[in-house]
Amino acid sequence: MSTLLFEIGTEELPAGFILPALKQMKAGFSQKAKETHIAHGEISIMGTPRRLVMRVEELALKQNDRVEEFMGPSTKAGIGADGSYTRAAIGFARSKGASVDDLTVVDTKKGEYLMLVREVAGMKTSSLLPDILLEILKGFSFPKSMRWGSGSTAFARPVKWLLALCDNEVISFEYAGVVTGNSTYGHRFLHNREIVVETASVYDEKIRNGGVIVSYEERRKATLASVREAVQENGSIAHAQVLVDETLLDTVTNLVENPQGVCGTFDEKFLDLPDEVLITSMREHQKYFPLVDRAGSLQAGFVAVNNTVMDDVTLTRKGHQRVLRARLEDALFFYMSDKKKPLEDYVSALDGIIFQAKLGTMQEKNQRIVSLAEFLSEKLAPECKEDAIRAATLCKADLLTEMVGEFPTLQGVMGESYARAAGENDVVSAAIREHYMPKRAGAQSPASKVGAIVGLADRVDTIAGCFAIGQKPTGTADPFGLRRLALTSLQLIRDFHFQLSLRALFQEALGLYHFENTETVVAAILSFIEGRYTNDYVSKNGDAEAVLAATSVRFDEVNDCTLRVEALSEIKKDAAFSVLAASYKRIRNIIKENVSTDVDVKLFKHSEENELFRCLTEVEERFTPLLMKKLYLDALKILLVIKDPIDHFFDKVMVMDEDPAIRQNRLNLLTRVGTLVLQIGDISKMHEE
Repeated sequence: MSTLLFEIGTEELPAGFILPALKQMKAGFSQKAKETHIAHGEISIMGTPRRLVMRVEELALKQNDRVEEFMGPSTKAGIGADGSYTRAAIGFARSKGASVDDLTVVDTKKGEYLMLVREVAGMKTSSLLPDILLEILKGFSFPKSMRWGSGSTAFARPVKWLLALCDNEVISFEYAGVVTGNSTYGHRFLHNREIVVETASVYDEKIRNGGVIVSYEERRKATLASVREAVQENGSIAHAQVLVDETLLDTVTNLVENPQGVCGTFDEKFLDLPDEVLITSMREHQKYFPLVDRAGSLQAGFVAVNNTVMDDVTLTRKGHQRVLRARLEDALFFYMSDKKKPLEDYVSALDGIIFQAKLGTMQEKNQRIVSLAEFLSEKLAPECKEDAIRAATLCKADLLTEMVGEFPTLQGVMGESYARAAGENDVVSAAIREHYMPKRAGAQSPASKVGAIVGLADRVDTIAGCFAIGQKPTGTADPFGLRRLALTSLQLIRDFHFQLSLRALFQEALGLYHFENTETVVAAILSFIEGRYTNDYVSKNGDAEAVLAATSVRFDEVNDCTLRVEALSEIKKDAAFSVLAASYKRIRNIIKENVSTDVDVKLFKHSEENELFRCLTEVEERFTPLLMKKLYLDALKILLVIKDPIDHFFDKVMVMDEDPAIRQNRLNLLTRVGTLVLQIGDISKMHEE
């Protein structure tokens, strides 16, 4: 067994590229090793902005020996009447680099066939590794790649060195003009020179002595520790604590090879800015960590992380403070400038922003959101109608502010701040921010019903408009994020227990665009949302058969559909249900397109017909009130009563009687049973063969 060490040295990689690239590196080797029959142990991956590293433990010295079997033509096609091999057999053997003398006859389910069986001795792993590692290099996929020099090779950043060792043996190959070796390089500032790695086992020690923390997990812990230590060492801000943003911590970890924190301060006048503005200025532009007190209130301080040991901490601190001050001065200017006029005054300028070339301006979209918010509030929360209309009117106004122009991620947040400053009530102000929530499926939903109504109106308008002009999501493209909008719309409906017809909602939305012949568009939208609903429900370990049974009969009121799915999932546990599902499937196969449910008891010829009809009538009387109350599980339990009469009916009664009137009457009786079942779901979808 040996240890493989492979390091790709580059110019500084973007922070977001590193972890995905390492995963590709690991998956690539694992797949290649499987294809080439090379046994190995644990694959560990490490990376920094300047290097992607993979180590493979317990790598086999050679491929596993194996036996290959190749099925050839049948003996009828491969052996002639005189016992000689035909052209088919000769061609088969030649294609495998063998002679017909190597072929054997084997018995199969289809008869006798010719087969080539050969033993293949494993090759040395060291002879296979150059091609494997080269294919890994060529197989990387980055969000953006670049070319450099006179070559045509594309990579995330220029490749500067390649270290490839199997124990102490160099795996020799060339990529992008760089030849592999046993050398790496230390930290750009602390040890910017070549480091010879004699064997894979000494890499960790050598690279650490070179000033590099190559392990992502270790470097992340070191970054967090350094940030907290910097606050303690500064001491100028009493009781200060670091406000740790996990995403920012991940990013900063992949911006440095040796994290060194420094704590700085800024003028307290900037604390007049909304917290989100301060945090965004520090986090997005400077990658700084904000400071808070024990109560969680922002303090006039921050922590920056450097990629080198600081000779003069005071000088470094002043440099960071100077850069941040410029950012905060801009933010304060934008904030004060935006507040010179009320938020409502920005609404009229929305006609200068195009929503979508075929769907008009943002002002037109805003007007549609207002109309949909009114439509929804009248149906779902009449008491919120006035606030919903007002919030919808203002919800996109902050797109015209200078602050959102500088920090687009603050849309909604600044709208709330400016609305409060202009005297709007708390519900309206909060709804302006909340209508963007949830930002993705599973994220936090709005706290207020008004925010949910405006958010749903916004999403429905976008989905309706895009489908109407043919901008549907495809397997490779979803430019308007309609899948995300559909999932977050479903989340809003679920979380707020909204009872509404999706069909009516999208018909209303398309009507605001003044499109004609919208029925096919509505059908396409409902099919799309049903698909999102199904995938989401099943991905959360939901019963796929129950979802199919419920949605196949109707998908219009989301929460009603969920109640039916849950009831079907629960009743499925009853042993009697599987028998009923099988009987219903038989009913569906018999009645086919019949829709009439008129039954004439005078045409009954068997006691089993009378028994089924009597039981059905009793079930209907008890079943309907439960449906009205949406007590679907109780209704399904009552349906189980009809199982035995149906079985007896099929045992004794010939449905397709020669007398047309009797035949139709029996079809109508079964159709009436089926109609009852279909009010909850098509349980034939849940029948196991």
